[in-house]
Amino acid sequence: MNTTVAVSADIEKETLTAYLREQRAAVLAIVEGLDEAALRKPVVPSGWTPIGLIWHLGGAEMYWFQIVLAGRVPDDEEGGDGDESADEDQGFRVDDPIDEVLEAYRAQCRQSDEVLASVSLDDGPRGPIAPQHTELATSVRTIVLHMIEETARHAGHLDIARELLDGRTGLGPR
Repeated sequence: MNTTVAVSADIEKETLTAYLREQRAAVLAIVEGLDEAALRKPVVPSGWTPIGLIWHLGGAEMYWFQIVLAGRVPDDEEGGDGDESADEDQGFRVDDPIDEVLEAYRAQCRQSDEVLASVSLDDGPRGPIAPQHTELATSVRTIVLHMIEETARHAGHLDIARELLDGRTGLGPR
């Protein structure tokens, strides 16, 4: 690989990583200051809660980066069954303590960043991929783009939930 291509790939990876981090920061900023009752309150007919949505995003980080990308299949105690959509059966609701869910999300994001730092955007996944996710997992690039999309989509959901809960809008970066 020539130097120009390598620099271009580094810039692309840094840019994608920065966009992902911004979306993660938005998720946390949007819910900052909500009390436990608000974080556990479903405000849309499907019944998901803000803290349940963050729990889901932590599961998505684990699935896409640790399991699919790095090939680290967790023990049963760690959670995860190779399919991040499994928690949809629970409607994005969780009874775990709020602080634990928020810290677990932050920890998953840190682990995802470590995995991302160790690979090239053109690398392929090393772990199992659920059949419905194969087109999203053709390379590190497609996985990162999917996680930007997934996190941004749910940040938007949280933005709406926050407005319904206390009228606040425009929270978080961007």
